[in-house]
Amino acid sequence: MQFLVMLMVFVGGIGVAVQSSVNGGLGQKIGVFEGAFVSFLVGAVTLFLVMLFFGKGNIVQVFSVPKWQLIGGVLGAFFVSTMVLAVPRIGVGAAIFTLISAQLIASSLIDHFGWLGMKQIPLDWSRVSGMILMIVAIILYTKK
Repeated sequence: MQFLVMLMVFVGGIGVAVQSSVNGGLGQKIGVFEGAFVSFLVGAVTLFLVMLFFGKGNIVQVFSVPKWQLIGGVLGAFFVSTMVLAVPRIGVGAAIFTLISAQLIASSLIDHFGWLGMKQIPLDWSRVSGMILMIVAIILYTKK
């Protein structure tokens, strides 16, 4: 089961690179925020249909969750808009490399401090060294 989940995450990573490329092109044709909006609209309709046919949860419970848990949509809109803006200017590779590095650094801090209700997983020098090397790698990767 773990292999299947890891495979899905791997395919999802490929999807992010493809999505960023597609959205970057869309944004160049119709505008940055317009492109991000269209991307979110198509995604929302898709998820609505998937939820209708396969959903097993209770959407009405959204009114009882802590309001801060709804910020994911805002962060998603920021992410898509940023990628629509960045990809045509710096390329897919640099944008994704920077994105993944930022995700790893932020998620390591979330784990270390147990923020947002996550299990606390302490940072060690190996992880900190890896994060420093990622920052150096971004500089080398994007250097002209």
